[in-house]
Amino acid sequence: MSTEKGALYLIPTPLGDVSIDQVIPAYNLEIIYRLDVFIVEELRTARRFLKKCGYKKDFDSVTFYTLNEHTQDVEMTGFLDKAMQGTPIGLLSEAGCPAVADPGTSVVNHAHQKGIRVIPLTGPSSIILSLMASGLNGQQFTFHGYLPVKSQDRKQKIKELERSAQRIPLDKSVQWLPHTHIFIEAPYRNKQMIDSLLETCNPNTLLCIASNITMPDESIKTKRIGDWKKNKPDPGKNPTVYLLS
Repeated sequence: MSTEKGALYLIPTPLGDVSIDQVIPAYNLEIIYRLDVFIVEELRTARRFLKKCGYKKDFDSVTFYTLNEHTQDVEMTGFLDKAMQGTPIGLLSEAGCPAVADPGTSVVNHAHQKGIRVIPLTGPSSIILSLMASGLNGQQFTFHGYLPVKSQDRKQKIKELERSAQRIPLDKSVQWLPHTHIFIEAPYRNKQMIDSLLETCNPNTLLCIASNITMPDESIKTKRIGDWKKNKPDPGKNPTVYLLS
């Protein structure tokens, strides 16, 4: 008789140091309390999150698998062995939603290949929250992850995105709105990103800068490039999402 497979739960985590009940639904906590196996990006961060959730189990009795950019593909298949034997598993991101700009994608892919049910739980996503609050086109948008690090390459990519956003479709019957392009940057390179955007884009191009989403000092502002130039933004070294349209 075959054993029913355990599910893989995709568990969002806070985007910063805020109260759990502010961003994580109570239903998620009920799921978390039942789990004994977790796939995590960083063990210390994961344990801190679980403690903050009120997780009572002894961590010595809990199985943690570490998944990051150094994890080999062959290792990931073994992470799901317990699910194949009927044990549910939780996948945690460092911040936000697992498998979105996150190494968890590979494990989710393996789960589908093995016929393991994948259950995404509700929680904060800086990408979606910033799009919601930007006032930009939420029907046609593209997330690009990180843009090139080198200045000239980054500026060239920004110019490409700007041209793409303004491209008018051939079908004139479709109501046209500029396409929204979403991207992120390492917090310590925010200044370089701001400089590239202001130097490269046309004055009428819209730019939303969304920093510290869900935090007490959250800032989400959309202005034209010409207006940003009059009062240059400084998100500091805070996690920031950029939306161009």
